Amino acid sequence: MDDVVIRTRNLSKEYVRDEFRVVALKNANIEIHRGEFIALMGPSGSGKSTLLHLAAAMDRPSGGDLEVMGSQLNSLSDSEIARWRNRHVGFVFQSFNLIPVLTALENVELPLKLTHLKKGERMQHAATALKLVGLDDRMGHFPRQLSGGQEQRVAIARAIVTDPDILLCDEPTGNLDARSASEVLTLLSRLNKEFGKTIVMVTHDPHAAHFATKVRYIDKGELLPEGQAPEDWKALPN
Repeated sequence: MDDVVIRTRNLSKEYVRDEFRVVALKNANIEIHRGEFIALMGPSGSGKSTLLHLAAAMDRPSGGDLEVMGSQLNSLSDSEIARWRNRHVGFVFQSFNLIPVLTALENVELPLKLTHLKKGERMQHAATALKLVGLDDRMGHFPRQLSGGQEQRVAIARAIVTDPDILLCDEPTGNLDARSASEVLTLLSRLNKEFGKTIVMVTHDPHAAHFATKVRYIDKGELLPEGQAPEDWKALPN
């Protein structure tokens, strides 16, 4: 059985801005296997977030092939992509993206509203997810009543509440202090090791990359071969 959950072949993404063509990603080839924890590293603007957004079907490629969980994303309609994403992918943003007027429990419940679960079942699943991230005592709190680290853990609970196959994290510790960042990274590592979640994390922080099981580097839109880093990259993880 093929355990590859993300496979790209010559994947490219270009943007046109004010008559200028910007190549964000060019000819990227990668295979990510079930149960891996991959860190995508590179400086700002290198294309790492672009690759993550393509894998989440939040953007469409300009060229190449993209297969995630056995589906050719290029061929799906917008409505099919929405259903596919809710079933297979959980996404964690740098800025948390919580709804300020909803409690932690209600924020985590949101993705479940696209399922056929009844209200009571949705709340039970949301409570379980919050307990898993260590926030069972903060379910009734609003985002403004939480620390940054707690907000990100709520965001992770929201991302995993549907039990997705893949967890995609875009600079998940970028807005956190060192202690909160370590707590979030430890949680992601636990989700990978204990629950077998496949995780792809974009980061420019070598400390964060230490929590991953494999590191790949992107430089100027090019995904470098496995084991290779940019020559001018000053802070490489061991």
